[in-house]
Amino acid sequence: MNNAHAQNDKAAKVPADTRVADDPYQWLEDIHGTRSMDWVKQQNAVTTKQFVDNAEFVKTRDSILEVLDSDARIPDVNRMDGWLYNFWRDQAHPRGIWRRTTLDEYRKTEPKWQLLLDIDALNKAENKRWVFKGVQCLKPKFERCLISLSPDGGDAVNVREFDMASNSFVKGGFELPVAKTEVDWIDDNTIYVGTDFGPGSMTESSYPRIVKQWKRGTPLSSAATVYEGKPTDLAVSASHDRTPGYERDFVSVAKDFFHSELYQRSGDKLTRVDVPTDASADAHREWLLVLTRSPWTIGGSTYPSGALLATKFDDFMAGKPAFTVLFKPDAHTSLASYNWTQHHLILDVLDDVKSRVEVLTPPQMETPEGDWKREAMPGAPAMSTISVVDTDPDHSDEYWLGVTGFLTPSSLQRGVLGSVPAETIKHEPAFFDAAKFEVSQHFVSSKDGTRVPYFEIAPKGMKLNGANRTLLYGYGGFEVSLQPHYSGSIGRAWLDRGGVYVVANIRGGGEYGPQWHQAALKANRPRAYEDFAAVAEDLVKRGVTSAKHLGAEGGSNGGLLMGNMLTMYPQLFGAIACEVPLLDMKRYSHLSAGASWMAEYGNPDTADWNFIKTFSPYQNLHKDGHYPPVLFYTTTSDDRVGPVQARKMAAKMQAMGIPNVWFYENLEGGHGAGADNKQAALMHALAYDFLWDQLK
Repeated sequence: MNNAHAQNDKAAKVPADTRVADDPYQWLEDIHGTRSMDWVKQQNAVTTKQFVDNAEFVKTRDSILEVLDSDARIPDVNRMDGWLYNFWRDQAHPRGIWRRTTLDEYRKTEPKWQLLLDIDALNKAENKRWVFKGVQCLKPKFERCLISLSPDGGDAVNVREFDMASNSFVKGGFELPVAKTEVDWIDDNTIYVGTDFGPGSMTESSYPRIVKQWKRGTPLSSAATVYEGKPTDLAVSASHDRTPGYERDFVSVAKDFFHSELYQRSGDKLTRVDVPTDASADAHREWLLVLTRSPWTIGGSTYPSGALLATKFDDFMAGKPAFTVLFKPDAHTSLASYNWTQHHLILDVLDDVKSRVEVLTPPQMETPEGDWKREAMPGAPAMSTISVVDTDPDHSDEYWLGVTGFLTPSSLQRGVLGSVPAETIKHEPAFFDAAKFEVSQHFVSSKDGTRVPYFEIAPKGMKLNGANRTLLYGYGGFEVSLQPHYSGSIGRAWLDRGGVYVVANIRGGGEYGPQWHQAALKANRPRAYEDFAAVAEDLVKRGVTSAKHLGAEGGSNGGLLMGNMLTMYPQLFGAIACEVPLLDMKRYSHLSAGASWMAEYGNPDTADWNFIKTFSPYQNLHKDGHYPPVLFYTTTSDDRVGPVQARKMAAKMQAMGIPNVWFYENLEGGHGAGADNKQAALMHALAYDFLWDQLK
């Protein structure tokens, strides 16, 4: 058993007094136990025989895999010291290769790449199944990097130091065993590290509680403690800003998913960056940016939630804030993200869930009392998303933009603010014939009168006869926005068959800023479910589909959404695909990383259970309920939500004699569809074929 699995087991084997006496399926919480895995294998065999072992499934899976493996996809890049870096998976490299090239080469149809690390070759040499999880390189030369490798696709990783000059791991360099780990470079010979230092060093949410400063050549046990959080904190981390002239160190203490404390570290002294705990603070050069989540009164002014504010960092730390409002939301707009270049700030604004981009220029050092200048960047196509992919805030005003839409293949643009206008560098091919379809945006009144938007992608000239097989997708949590995006997989596996695809922008997400998210927190969680149900009802009312032809799909928090559609609104759907879900909300905070989400859902071990139980699908099943066919899929290696909730829900429904309950569990992939493209294609094809078959 490796450390990642041990981490999962520690999350599963909780003290007896946290267990639920009347739950006969808790034995499935023993994630890697023989009895549990025998049950999983039996379920997988039944589901495979029903949906996988046929020519139609092979056609769907191979069509999706062709998209995922296509050499014509855009190789996403990030710039480091004049090089463009990319991680790439395809048929020849299922686990992927890390590589780099120059800008001149990248512009070519077939760039020449310099191979840095081949994960498949590494796995062969070490007899492992590593999954690449990212890299952090030491500025400004980027000659040494810390590479994270997961043994099974989960969040727990092995961290190793890598040398660019030799394209090899550093013998005797920084290395950490598999755990949920956070690292950051301080200098050539020192890093910050938060990891599993032994018993009691992780939070109740299963993330690092202690952050240390570790010197090269010394044992980890001798690393100096920088900060020690509480077991009830979500996570603790530290970082070093190497911007020349503005070198700073910070310690971040996440209290929960939406509240944190930021401290500036000077030697052994920690000074609080005194912004509200629910706001985010970001230092760049001389500036401090604050993004509010709730109204904030300071200096005689009150700023609304969802506002972006700017002031001089040193002035703020000295108790002399003077904020400028850079963005203020209204009924239709929210700030999706912001990104610095060397001299400018790029804002990605959502206007009724569609993108527009603004460029802000702060006052120059020589005219510090001047105003911030604002100008619009040429907009994206209608019904699309334009987002900043990469910038170079230390050295230039270069920026890279991703442009995508439901029917617009993604493109990658590059420009330099003030000198080089954006030009398209790469363009993804069309994986399906978009000319046959059209995108529209609709709005529906939810149960409480709230105006809820949704996008519809449908065949042109579609007959509104209620007979169209329609797939409704949603998430509705953690301030995550569902924006327009191009998917060759959805195009081939759903639209090309004649299906309608719908994305619901329900409360709980971030489509209209923090207030849209907070409207569905804790006791108000059912508002998200009412919104989704309202969209489903509107699709029927408009004649797009009918209940027997309407399917729903969602994963993670969206899996909880699906569980509540199943138990609260079964009459609205013909079938449901429920993926890597939360479902047992009585036990969720004791399973895997579940304790980290209590700010979203509440604490079921307190009086919060009085409202949580109203949206806990596992507890709300009824033997005499009439439920639509449902497919649960999850992964054994998911150390975030974990596989046990999907297991228990399926087992309970089957024991109740409820028909058409299907379950599939992939061994690898973590909190995702799979550890490689082939696994991902299988999982996506399984969901689409299941829904297509059930909704006929």
